[in-house]
Amino acid sequence: MSKSAPPPIAMDDLETCAQVLRVLAHPHRLKFVELLMDGHLSVGELADEVGLAPSAVSQHLNHMRAHGILGVEREGRTAYYRVVNPNAVNVIRCIRKHGHGA
Repeated sequence: MSKSAPPPIAMDDLETCAQVLRVLAHPHRLKFVELLMDGHLSVGELADEVGLAPSAVSQHLNHMRAHGILGVEREGRTAYYRVVNPNAVNVIRCIRKHGHGA
């Protein structure tokens, strides 16, 4: 290893990253991150954007929330989701830069 190389990544950190990547490894979940990059949307708004039933969207969002990718804020009876893990946004940026149209 060269002197200028960064130190190796700890296995615990790699496992945490792998868990997040497994959660994101679904086209609808990646789309939700893309849609939520610049703000927050409700389940209904996301369902309209991706053409899924609100119940299916809720299942995806709850899974992403359980893994620390999304957060939720409630306004009355409406829940608005937002990205809380900036690395999820970095995945979308990487896709745009390297994988879009591949």
